[in-house]
Amino acid sequence: MTTQEVIDDLIKFRNDRGWQEFHTLIGLSRALGIEASEVEKIFLWKKSDNDLSEEDKNALKFELADVLTYAFYMCEKLNVDPNQIVEEKLAKNKQRHWKFEEK
Repeated sequence: MTTQEVIDDLIKFRNDRGWQEFHTLIGLSRALGIEASEVEKIFLWKKSDNDLSEEDKNALKFELADVLTYAFYMCEKLNVDPNQIVEEKLAKNKQRHWKFEEK
């Protein structure tokens, strides 16, 4: 399945439910932020990735799906290809030089 097919399925899902009026960029941004915080919640009180249970990993998978869903909706609103903008950002990041200080 291509990214565009996923986006098309999401748009059909949204339109079938009449949610278009709620899918403004600001509304989608807020939803994305909320879903991202639900990703973070899975890691609450854990010290490392190794502390994730199988149940946590399954929950994480579906929270990531929620984050991606809202990101895809935003890409559709902006008329941009999500893969293309990730590649563009990666190209910019390859030109940057970060300094990490060890503590």
